[in-house]
Amino acid sequence: MRQRGRSSSAWLCRGGYRPAPEVVEAPRPPTFADAALAYLKAGGEAKFLGKIIEATGDHALRDKPLSSIDQIAIDNAARGVYPLAPATTLNRQFYTPVSAVLKHAGIELKIRRPKGWRGSKATEWLEPDQAFAVIREAYAIEPEFGLFCLTLLYTGMRLGDVTEEALLRGLKLDQALLYLGTTKNSEPRPVHLPPIVVEAFRKAPPRPTRPRKAAGTVLANGAAGRNRIGAGEPFLDRHGDERLFRFCKGGRLYKMLHLALDRAGVVLPRRMRGFHIFCHTYGTWMHRYGGLDTYGLTRTGRWKDPDSADRYNHTMASAEARQQDLLPVPDTALSRRKGA
Repeated sequence: MRQRGRSSSAWLCRGGYRPAPEVVEAPRPPTFADAALAYLKAGGEAKFLGKIIEATGDHALRDKPLSSIDQIAIDNAARGVYPLAPATTLNRQFYTPVSAVLKHAGIELKIRRPKGWRGSKATEWLEPDQAFAVIREAYAIEPEFGLFCLTLLYTGMRLGDVTEEALLRGLKLDQALLYLGTTKNSEPRPVHLPPIVVEAFRKAPPRPTRPRKAAGTVLANGAAGRNRIGAGEPFLDRHGDERLFRFCKGGRLYKMLHLALDRAGVVLPRRMRGFHIFCHTYGTWMHRYGGLDTYGLTRTGRWKDPDSADRYNHTMASAEARQQDLLPVPDTALSRRKGA
């Protein structure tokens, strides 16, 4: 036994026994979910990422290695998350956030956007007499709503900017300025206020108090739910951290606009019966009366991308197109034109 033990020890010393090699798992390649988490920790926009990360199925991006994500994978995943969405929604809520995550991860993939993602350049706007009629009716519905619509008309602000980001402390009437700390473009924007808007803010009456139900009194529909914040105070003397306007984006606000449009006799396509009609009117007026071209409109700060502002160049005939007036015409038509 002792002999056998010495032999075994010698055998081990000579390397006769080799332990099994330790199995080391290959590192897991980073996935889209890993890249999205890093993007969010770096301060990236989270608004539409949740739905993309939560999606499951064969085409979901969440657990796909970054190295396997290409145009086909993105297109399939987009339709998995938004099967019926139009191209503009797909671009805004899927392609744009996915592109941001991949770029943050150092992947420079040129992503082709869905066909039609820029939307239609067909634009509706209000002529001055129509716009003024709508503003009058908005003031008749409620003075603060009239000021709200007037501000949108002459600044082109998005509805979300004026309802969520505009605070009273950002209103600087001595500088004809409304400062927005954050906008949809994730950048601050100093908004110029023309004299008509400055004067309207100075004349704004206090908010009405919420009516109380007395014996035998019937309140108007919705009156009891009126916001009481700042009621009775001069409009400009409220606390600086209060929202500039009390309105919230929702059905009641849209009903007020539709009522103003109907009373003003303004007929619009259904898709344009929203507050964006004021933005389109602002862009059209700035082009027509302000003489701004595409890049001039972009420099106002309202549009970040020249392609978005370019649609307003299509709201009036170009100077070159008006040269058609100089084309030769038959003598009879010419004499008739002169006689007129």
